[in-house]
Amino acid sequence: MFDLISRYHSEILDAFWVTIKLTFFSAIGALVIGTVVAGMRVSPIPVARWVGAAYVAIFRNTPLTLILVFTSLGLYSTLQWKLGSDDLKVINYRWAIIGLSVYTAAFVCESLRSGINTVALGQSEAGRSLGFGFAQNLRLIVLPQAFRAVIAPLGSVLIALTKNSTVASMIGVAEAAALMGGMIENEAAILAIGAIFALGFVILTLPTGLFFGWLAKRYEVAR
Repeated sequence: MFDLISRYHSEILDAFWVTIKLTFFSAIGALVIGTVVAGMRVSPIPVARWVGAAYVAIFRNTPLTLILVFTSLGLYSTLQWKLGSDDLKVINYRWAIIGLSVYTAAFVCESLRSGINTVALGQSEAGRSLGFGFAQNLRLIVLPQAFRAVIAPLGSVLIALTKNSTVASMIGVAEAAALMGGMIENEAAILAIGAIFALGFVILTLPTGLFFGWLAKRYEVAR
């Protein structure tokens, strides 16, 4: 195993760096989209609630593989949506971020909605008594408390996103899983290669879990 690491160390580092960037940008996209959809799900407007519920139902029950294939073969190959680039690797990378973002946003939304439900009704009523509209009430009173209540679940979603990023290899993104597949084809050491990449993902996800666990204890809402 150490011989493989010494021979492929630069490729392994580059591949995991791509995985980190893929996870980082997808997490930002998922957080933004998920927050908007969560707001729609608790909106007083019936159409907004229906759209939010439909979004969650569709993306939470659609395989991530299918979403990435649709973005790469459907939106790019068929409709020629190049996302501002002519480089195939860059296009696939950007579509992978979009696919991971819209998929993970459904889980962010449900985690955040559970946090919104923990906020006491009197908090919202107090905001309305001050003249806040729904958007102001949500942004200034409800969401800050909701985020504090769901730090740990959001950490779990981020860990799942890190592992789900391996699916991006199927549309040509040169992240960790893609390199692992190439090494398996060229080296007769499947167990050692698997151990290397399993250790790599543990190194990525274990500190994330510990950090979000600390944040949850540090900023949890006292009830």
